[in-house]
Amino acid sequence: MTSRSVPVGALLVVDIQRCSTTGAGAVPAAAGLLDTSYDLIARARRSGALVVHIQNDGRPGTGDEPGTPGWELHHPVEEGPLEVAIRKTVDDGFAGTALGSLLTGAGVRALAVCGMMSEMCVQATARTALSQGYRVVLPHDAHATQNIPAAPGISGPIPAATVSRVAEWALGSDLEVPAHAADVTFTAP
Repeated sequence: MTSRSVPVGALLVVDIQRCSTTGAGAVPAAAGLLDTSYDLIARARRSGALVVHIQNDGRPGTGDEPGTPGWELHHPVEEGPLEVAIRKTVDDGFAGTALGSLLTGAGVRALAVCGMMSEMCVQATARTALSQGYRVVLPHDAHATQNIPAAPGISGPIPAATVSRVAEWALGSDLEVPAHAADVTFTAP
């Protein structure tokens, strides 16, 4: 894992949806993540980088069930040739979506990832990007998750910040992890 700052041509905004950013279901670091991701989106837009908002379609009865208030993206999407929203039904943003062709069509080979949940959708999407040869930057302060409750006979509770750090670590040495999203720079692909 490195922390060098080399411009990236795309930003993947993974599942920053209302069910995990507001109310009882909000991740502990929601306020900071919203500020950080908003800044990343604004800087990517100004630089002419591709911005892809990935939106999870949850199962019926879940907080991110399509059409419910919790399913809505927190950040507005400025639809256009350089900003799109895609929907997914599994953790990996590449699986069954147009994400790969969007990136290829835009000529992107380096991308930054932000969003939720660190150990699920963020990690799955970053892992596929790495396996497909993309340069992937995952700023430490740009992804978040929930605390893991205690599991009797297995472990005590695990703080969300620890879960997020482990999710980064599990992606291996090719992942770039700057401490701060402010260190990520963007360029047109």
